[in-house]
Amino acid sequence: MSINMRIGINGTGSLATLDQVLAEAKRTEADGFDSFWIAQIFGMDALTALAVVGREVPRIELGTAVVPTYPRHPMMMAGQALTVQLASQNRLALGIGLSHQIVIESLWGYSYEKPIRHMREYLSALLPLLNGESVDVHGEDITCVGGVDVQGAEAPPVIVAALGAQMLKLAGSNGCGTITWCTGERALLSHVVPKITQAAEAAAQPAPRVIAGLPVCVTSDPDAAYAIVAEQLALYGGLPSYRAMLDIEGAEGPADVAIIGDEEHVAAALGRLADGGVTEFSAVIAAPSSEDHSRTWELLKSLI
Repeated sequence: MSINMRIGINGTGSLATLDQVLAEAKRTEADGFDSFWIAQIFGMDALTALAVVGREVPRIELGTAVVPTYPRHPMMMAGQALTVQLASQNRLALGIGLSHQIVIESLWGYSYEKPIRHMREYLSALLPLLNGESVDVHGEDITCVGGVDVQGAEAPPVIVAALGAQMLKLAGSNGCGTITWCTGERALLSHVVPKITQAAEAAAQPAPRVIAGLPVCVTSDPDAAYAIVAEQLALYGGLPSYRAMLDIEGAEGPADVAIIGDEEHVAAALGRLADGGVTEFSAVIAAPSSEDHSRTWELLKSLI
């Protein structure tokens, strides 16, 4: 059995060392998955890690899910992303996002007053820079003058994390698509897919990539898996952007949108996402045991 959707592995939650990242990426490629993703949270630098992976893992796409924009000037982001392109022979998918007000203001000291404006100005500088062009941007949030010269590197696809209507419009009209988190089937199919598709069509852009990141587990003990997800992801249920998606779903918390059950249940859920316009699945395996992890990995592998 296979489904009409690319499937990748997001190893962020279980990878503590660079050796573990590399080993997981090698296994992901060897088993035929389409992509390997890691997040930029409060640990190792995602782009630096993928530059290392890109030298050792030669074929699959390597993605960030996602790198926050606020602490990285567009010129610095462009230079680093293009360096990863050199290391990986142009296989990076550059996922970027706003992060959240509590992080941007309380932890980093930036203003989060106008996040849509910030991302619009950020993309107006980043996209030309990635294409080797010089920019002269003087926005209300972003000033960027000059260019980045990384010879031999191609511009990576820029995937903009987007959930709200305005961000989905921006992602569809300016980026190559979106990557989501803590967003379940109902919100994806009734909200994310149609809005970003409409935005891309209105801007005469190619059909957008819609990459759904969700916890997934094939198990005979779904209660144990739900408990793990509920505990580990409790924070996300209180963040406004995710809360809005959970409300569309009628879900109390992130565990309620996780894909958990036996092989038939998980395969059917992924099939519905594919049929509804989700183009890719970024699997965060949330397994209470090594047996459940193996069952989940093998089921996902069988669907490629």
